[in-house]
Amino acid sequence: MQLAGYSSTTQQAYVDAVRQLFEHCKCNPSQLSEEQLRRYFLYLTNERKVSRSTVTIALCGIKFFFERTLKRDWPTLELVRPRREKKLPVVLSREEVLRIVEQVHAPVLRACLKTIYSCGLRLNEGSQLQVSDIDSGRMALHIHGKGGKDRYVPLPDRTLELLREFWKTHHSRPWVFPAIRRGKKSSVSIHPVSGSSLQQAFKRALEAAGISKRAHVHSLRHSYATHLLEAGVNLRIIQENLGHRSARTTQIYTHLTTEARAALMDPLNALMKDL
Repeated sequence: MQLAGYSSTTQQAYVDAVRQLFEHCKCNPSQLSEEQLRRYFLYLTNERKVSRSTVTIALCGIKFFFERTLKRDWPTLELVRPRREKKLPVVLSREEVLRIVEQVHAPVLRACLKTIYSCGLRLNEGSQLQVSDIDSGRMALHIHGKGGKDRYVPLPDRTLELLREFWKTHHSRPWVFPAIRRGKKSSVSIHPVSGSSLQQAFKRALEAAGISKRAHVHSLRHSYATHLLEAGVNLRIIQENLGHRSARTTQIYTHLTTEARAALMDPLNALMKDL
């Protein structure tokens, strides 16, 4: 996988997928039959009812192991097709975003979540931001994106101020948002803040803010795109900021704007007037 250029995250996901297969089947690779493989994917789909993304990762990891490593060509692996899902992302209003971040009390977590929202970042892109990625001269962040695709995103004035204010609290290179270690001589870790810490803090803040939406950290990225569309920013520019390969991925946000919903209200009210 290293020779094929797979990221460390993908490598770990594929290894975990293969490990879970053999733990479930209680055998080693030389003993596994194609019938066992077929039953395993039926088990994931029908009994565990895992998400499409989980089945996809399992399929990709197991296919790599058998087809690329062991050179086994099993028809079952061509039959597995994770069901398609058409879910709309959760979008928070500007006021809801403000209420949530106000409930995050740890400075490193609050600063990171604000940066994720204001720059439209994925969770790992925000948590693993390095000091050298900040280009204050061009007012941009250099983002090392998903799949090794780098991009630059605009850096708002207020976000730069926040980053500078937070930097004064730790001065710990290379990470902008280092993990905080409790009970240690040095309170600042050499590692970046973890994604799980951000997710947990966001969940607690969501509850504390009294917001019932099924939102998570990635919802800040969805909200960023939707809010820019509502402000009249060109869809192509938003696509580039998000690092989407296809415009079709970004177009989903056109259905989530307040303007799109408002355009329906007069016709709907007319339909309901006499009922």
